[in-house]
This record gives sequence, C-alpha cells and structure tokens, in this order.
Amino acid sequence: MRKRSRTVALTILGAAAFTVAGCRDEQVEAQAFPDMASCEAAAAQDGLFSVEECDKAFADAEALHVESAPRYDSLQVCEEQHGAGNCGSEEQQVSNGGGMGGIFMPLMAGYLIGNMLGGRGASGMAASQPMYRNAQGGFTNASGTTNFGSNAGRATMSSQNFARPATTAGRAPMTRATAGSRGGFGGSRSSFGG
Repeated sequence: MRKRSRTVALTILGAAAFTVAGCRDEQVEAQAFPDMASCEAAAAQDGLFSVEECDKAFADAEALHVESAPRYDSLQVCEEQHGAGNCGSEEQQVSNGGGMGGIFMPLMAGYLIGNMLGGRGASGMAASQPMYRNAQGGFTNASGTTNFGSNAGRATMSSQNFARPATTAGRAPMTRATAGSRGGFGGSRSSFGG
C-alpha cells in the first residue's frame, strides 16, 4: 500500500509541475529595428536573424500594419496618441487603394521581430509586429499593449508581444472619446538593450 501511495504522489506532483510550467509565458529573443536595412545590417554581423527573415518579417509587419494599425477619425486625435508628424491618412498608407481619406493611422516607425517556438529554422519561426511612436516619445506595438523605450535593440520578452492584434480595417475609427476611454494607446513598458 505504501508503494502505491508513493507512485500516486509522484504522479500528481509531476502533473502539477507540468501544469504550472504550461501557465508560464514563453520568453523569446527579440530585436527591434527602425527599418529593414537596419535588420539586414545586423543579420550580417551577429546572425540573430537572417537577411531572409528580416525581409519576411518586415513584409509581415507591413501587412499587419495595414490590417490592424489603430485608426482615428481625425489627424488631431491620431497625433494626440502618437505625436505630431507621426500620422498619415489611411488612403496614403494602404497601397491597394482600399483606404479612406478621412481616417488616420500612425506611421510605421519600425518593427519587432522575435524567434518563436524556441528558436528559428526547422523547429521555429520568426514573428513580427509593426512599431509606432507614442505620445511620450517612445514606441508601442500594434495592439498598444506594450510600450518600448526605443525602436532599436535586443531583449528577451514575452511571446505575448507577438500576439496578433484585432483587425481595425473596415471598422469605425476611434474618436477622441474612445481613445481617451482606453486610457491612451499603450500599456506596459519594456526596454531594449543596445
């Protein structure tokens, strides 16, 4: 009887440890770049990402920008959230002509690229997010959930920073009241090392 109790206890302990490990957020190596050329130059030096991954991640970030960037009903409201000179019309930023002139979006101010699934290559893939300026002079991701002090650098961060944001294309743009009710655009803060 004692042997069986010991086996059951070890099994329960093992299951509990697995459950707790499953609840922890996966950490990924990530790097932010102000543009594709900066990523390609870094790829040639330290190899965290290849040139091909830089190019694909930038294209993915641009597509996500068109699909999920925050949209505002006026240039003034957009600039209140992202700073003066950091916004443009949807019509100017959507290349297929699908944008509207009365809707405004922040300009893409870089992109974030990270190794998902424990690494890149056969066992993993690179994921990306567009980055935007915020009103405080820093940067934020497309969903506005994380603020960054810079749009350049490397850090280990939560895989949640790469979660796909909700689609905003075709939806009603934010007004001053709706942007204000969200407490502004952006939430938690992260930092990049040099």
